[in-house]
Amino acid sequence: MNDQYAQLTRRLADADPDIARLIDTEGKRQHDSIRLIASENYVSQAVMDATGTLLTNKYSEGYAGRRYYEGQQVIDEIEELAISRAKAVFGVEHANVQPYSGSPANLAVYLAFLQPGDTVLGMSLPMGGHLTHGAKVSATGKWFKPVQYGVRADTGRVDFDQVRELALAERPKMIICGGTAIPRTVDFAKFAEIAAEVDALLFADIAHIAGLVAGGVHPTPVGHAEVISTTTHKTLRGPRGAMLMSTAERAKPLDKAVFPGLQGGPHNHTTAAVAVALAEAARPDFRTYANQIVANAKALAAAMVERGFDLVSGGTDNHLILVDLTGKDIGGKPAAKALDAAGIELNFNTVPFDRRKPLDPSGLRLGTAAITTRGMTEQHMPQIAAWMDEAVTAARDGREQALAPIAGQIRDFCADFPIPGWSAS
Repeated sequence: MNDQYAQLTRRLADADPDIARLIDTEGKRQHDSIRLIASENYVSQAVMDATGTLLTNKYSEGYAGRRYYEGQQVIDEIEELAISRAKAVFGVEHANVQPYSGSPANLAVYLAFLQPGDTVLGMSLPMGGHLTHGAKVSATGKWFKPVQYGVRADTGRVDFDQVRELALAERPKMIICGGTAIPRTVDFAKFAEIAAEVDALLFADIAHIAGLVAGGVHPTPVGHAEVISTTTHKTLRGPRGAMLMSTAERAKPLDKAVFPGLQGGPHNHTTAAVAVALAEAARPDFRTYANQIVANAKALAAAMVERGFDLVSGGTDNHLILVDLTGKDIGGKPAAKALDAAGIELNFNTVPFDRRKPLDPSGLRLGTAAITTRGMTEQHMPQIAAWMDEAVTAARDGREQALAPIAGQIRDFCADFPIPGWSAS
């Protein structure tokens, strides 16, 4: 890895020293920080290598065997390999590996199966849903009729009584399950039961938990949801991209919605990297990795509770922890900024029933996928919780000078956990 990185650095430095310097600086930052952003990870060197290949030179509008450009013999094989691996890893009948990212993939589902103005039942953004699940600021909230469900105030978990009542009253054409800030297991079977009752299409967004599903530590939506979307980074540990999966019956309109409905040629270098990541996800050690993600999240959650942090729903079943800082007497944004200065990277986040504004909310969102990739385990979680508590308390008390020493301790700690794609030497 060191030789590869040195070679890359020399080439970039010759061609563009400014970009070379910035990439190296970012590598050091990723290495020296405890990265707890729930939607981020470290890809393997093999995934990184595939992303940086000459496949980026090739334009490939259409699908394998049905392209609008010539010279697709090899590209077709790569895309078909990625598709076959996705079908095997997730046990689906159909997969489309062309979507550029998660939001366009989700928009393709709307384009495939709905008409403008149709009713969609999705999880409210402040309650843990995604922008594309019908939020008013999203195209999905402007072009369709969104109806939003949430969580119970007493448990922090999905309120299925509300989901069913809204479904019966509004008769949505599509119901969406999954989200971006859900620390508990998604009950796909219960959503499917409600969808069947009102004859709605069930669409599962598993962007955050795809790696956990692949690793067998979260129930699969297959057999419950007819359409599934996911990003390929996050817990799946692939490149920045997305996939759509479905039953055979739903395949044709879904493919048409991706191309030509929403996008042109796929990014072939990304498709190859997705194929590599899926091959990694099919190996036994990925199941070990997925289990460790959850074990780390549970250990970190327990350590945070011991230090007085209030966790939405009281804990976690997956990689994600959602923290309500109201009891700490500090907002999520200043806490996140202080933690970043202290070498702990996460994001401020709205919590259910938040009384603060979305850009200055009460919460923090964090996840354990990236630190698990680096080799951190349960034994390290109490120390991470201690550093978090120290930094948040310092920020609350106006002691910003206390943050730099924490960052120094974290740099020393992270030195024992190398990352792919960057070398301290």
